[in-house]
Amino acid sequence: MGSKYTRGCCGWLIVALIAALVATAAMFAIMKRKPGGRHIKPLPVPGPPGAVDAKYGDALGVALQFFQVQKSGKLENNQIPWRGDSALDDGKEAGLDLSKGMYDAGDHMKFTFPMAFTATVLSWSVLEYGDQMSAAKQLDPALDALKWITDFLIAAHPSDNVLYIQVGDPDLDHNCWERPETMNETRPLTQINKKSPGSDVAAEAAAAMAAASMVFKSSDTTYSDVLLQHAQKLFTFADTYRGLSSDSYPKLQDFYNSTGFEDELLWAASWLYHATGDQTYLSYVTVQNGNSYADWGRPTWFSWDDKNPGTQVLLSRLNFFGSKQISNAENEGLKKYRDTAEAVICGLIPDSPQATGSRTGGGLVWISPWNSLQHATNAAFLAVVYSDYMLSTRTAAVQCSGKYYSPTDIRNFAASQANYILGDNPMKLSYLVGYGSSYPQQVHHRGASIPADAKTGCKGFQYLHSPDPNPNVAMGALVGGPFQNDTFVDLRDNALQTESSTYNSGTLVGLLSGLVTTSSVVQSFT
Repeated sequence: MGSKYTRGCCGWLIVALIAALVATAAMFAIMKRKPGGRHIKPLPVPGPPGAVDAKYGDALGVALQFFQVQKSGKLENNQIPWRGDSALDDGKEAGLDLSKGMYDAGDHMKFTFPMAFTATVLSWSVLEYGDQMSAAKQLDPALDALKWITDFLIAAHPSDNVLYIQVGDPDLDHNCWERPETMNETRPLTQINKKSPGSDVAAEAAAAMAAASMVFKSSDTTYSDVLLQHAQKLFTFADTYRGLSSDSYPKLQDFYNSTGFEDELLWAASWLYHATGDQTYLSYVTVQNGNSYADWGRPTWFSWDDKNPGTQVLLSRLNFFGSKQISNAENEGLKKYRDTAEAVICGLIPDSPQATGSRTGGGLVWISPWNSLQHATNAAFLAVVYSDYMLSTRTAAVQCSGKYYSPTDIRNFAASQANYILGDNPMKLSYLVGYGSSYPQQVHHRGASIPADAKTGCKGFQYLHSPDPNPNVAMGALVGGPFQNDTFVDLRDNALQTESSTYNSGTLVGLLSGLVTTSSVVQSFT
């Protein structure tokens, strides 16, 4: 009896063991297919750019037009019929030509801080996705927009320790509603210098010029060298004479009130390391200042104010692809940047255990009611870049509190934010003006709201308050965006939602360029 029982028990054990093995195999198969699975196989490295996705290609072409809409100065090859020359005397009082650059938003102010950020992320976009922009036939417009800003930055830096950070008086400017072509108000200049420092703005300008120097290196070495020289001098100025621009000029606190300059110093040094290969810049961001400034382990939101998430992803590139002559201490710092970048990414993937709950019902990352689309656009740009670093190095997955996510999962998040912007949202509205059949008609934008032949003088406020659609289309404008309940009120007076900002367009161009097709990213920018 005992032997019969033993044989029966063994038989059941064998059956149970087989069943367990089958179940385990099935579980692993599911885990390979679904986000969160532990055993995700590395995807093949993409080759040259593939077929262009028509949706993203068309949207990219539209988005780049906003830079033309926002140009100041004497226009060249103008493709916007209702725009003309403007602000030709900017800088004249200081013996400078500051006529170029771009207007900040729906007004006619030129703020160097957000404008330089636009140039930095636009440069980054070209460096990562220039071949994909070219495949979509949009590289030349991107380079044109970038150079229009960097020409301004060069002119705004007439000596080592002086940078002009503002053109125009925001009180005067905002008390007028007029076309830029007809404005004749005083446009005073604001500068930072040794006695009135602005490390935040100087370092952002340094980052922009360092990044742009790599963009233009193959096509115009002289211009590239000039940009790099300015970048190095501006970084030294920012690091030596420390202070916030909004402390030197308190009125700036009403517009671009930077919460710190340490993030810009790291951001600028990171770009300078990429541009020069000089180890002192790498040591600056890792060994010397990483513990103090980098906020390792604390993910935040990438914006014109907070550059830390951008620096974390940018320096992850070195950890992914490797770099020569990096010390153990520097490598340890780079690993911490990458770990924090992964924490940023884990916060974005919707079903990650670390996912932010700050989203709309329609799936948009939503952080702030003012210019709500900026954070979603910026986050999605970082996500698509990071996913491409993973693809290009055959990195299978990131781990988020025990769950694993592939580059495809990360890219899908980025695409979801782009798709929301382009009309896949509860309002069925494209928030990119000029794209699709339904987009905002009352963008809060002076030039777009006033007929090109109108003679308004300063007080054209009847056009601000008009119930009619804008007579001119601000092509490529990314408006502020929806409320957290996914609603949007298309009224020109509702600047909270309908105003567009130039700096939003830099990361939007990068996001669309990353999605327009697939290819492997370069191992080094130089």
